[in-house]
Amino acid sequence: MAEPYPREGLLLEEARRQVLAALPQALATPDAEGVDAELLPLVACGGRVCAAPVLASEAVPGFRASIMDGYALADTVLPEPGQRWSLVGRSAPGAPYGGRLQAGEAIRILTGAPLPPGATRVLPQELVQRLESGSGLASSPQLALSSEVGDNPWIRAADEETAAGAVLAAAGTRLGAAELGRLAACGVAQLSVRRRPRVGLLITGDELVPAGAARGPGQIWESNGTLLAALLERLGYPLAEQRVVADDPVALRQALLDLAASCDVVVSTGGVSAGDTDWIRPLLAELGNVAFWKLFLKPGRPFAFGQLQGVPFFGLPGNPVAAAITALQLLWPALQQLEGAPVQVLPRLQVQLAADLRRGAGRPELARARLAVDAEGRLLAHCDGSQASSRIGSLAGADLLLEIPAELGALPAGTPLWAQLMRLPIF
Repeated sequence: MAEPYPREGLLLEEARRQVLAALPQALATPDAEGVDAELLPLVACGGRVCAAPVLASEAVPGFRASIMDGYALADTVLPEPGQRWSLVGRSAPGAPYGGRLQAGEAIRILTGAPLPPGATRVLPQELVQRLESGSGLASSPQLALSSEVGDNPWIRAADEETAAGAVLAAAGTRLGAAELGRLAACGVAQLSVRRRPRVGLLITGDELVPAGAARGPGQIWESNGTLLAALLERLGYPLAEQRVVADDPVALRQALLDLAASCDVVVSTGGVSAGDTDWIRPLLAELGNVAFWKLFLKPGRPFAFGQLQGVPFFGLPGNPVAAAITALQLLWPALQQLEGAPVQVLPRLQVQLAADLRRGAGRPELARARLAVDAEGRLLAHCDGSQASSRIGSLAGADLLLEIPAELGALPAGTPLWAQLMRLPIF
């Protein structure tokens, strides 16, 4: 039977479109009513996705507060230099002044402290001279304005952070440090978050031995499991299960069935090409279906996507760099969608090659590079060493994936290219 796609495979953008079109917008509950969610303490929600809108129960901070250390007044007109007030009290955070401020009165107020009723503005302390009692002016301390003031009243509104009933986080929001801090400041202690997809990883190969074990002739230490587990953990999707299985069709078939029964997504590395011991693709065709295989991409040509017993299946290449990059480009967006979040791919920016880059035309390439800025502010991409898909060292320290079109061969220094930025946001 002829393949439905050209031998070169799918362009990356088309492959991503097909993957996302084949998946639901979120994992469903077992009874198919709503999304699958769990209730967690706020501190455990970093990186998770809101399952429902979070509304403010009340206004925050809930009272008018001073923006700086100074003196609160009840004046309705702008004070002038030399004007005086009687100092009648003090307001501090957690210890507000208990009375109502009258015209001609002032209180000492600290940053963040509540303003009493009647207060209309705060004078910065550096603009005010304090005149103690005993000077013959009055029996109580007096304040005098020593210089002109501006129109800013230096008061934080009672609903500066949020008004009561306002949406603090919409359903589908990815919760970072900033969102969690704001929710805590608004009194939220726990959240309903969408369940993360359970990911099962199958690593195949007769030649694989565990790291630390002695190697026989032609054997290699298994690294894809560590690389992919660490990558997915960094992206917020820890593995639920991992297996290493030799190239035996009976054992591989059982491993695939077991993972499909316990996981929401099954991922394999190796065995999806057309070699004598590449069993994964034919087993996928037997146990489910192959939607497509082969990408028009370097690294990453041997890639399979389909359904395994009704569970999404991603067959990554066996070479570690190709496996990591195709996971980043196709598996990661799929996991985001299954978690019920808006799909976000890596942001793109334009850079220039810092040095000549040798390559052969023929396939689009995602080359690993480091980002630098020269003295003139130009963004430069440094490609160090071999770009072979078997060389994990090409990923170490990489900030960028350079998008090199298929038709371009050797590239001179200064060539402008689009690049994907592989740096996750902090907040």
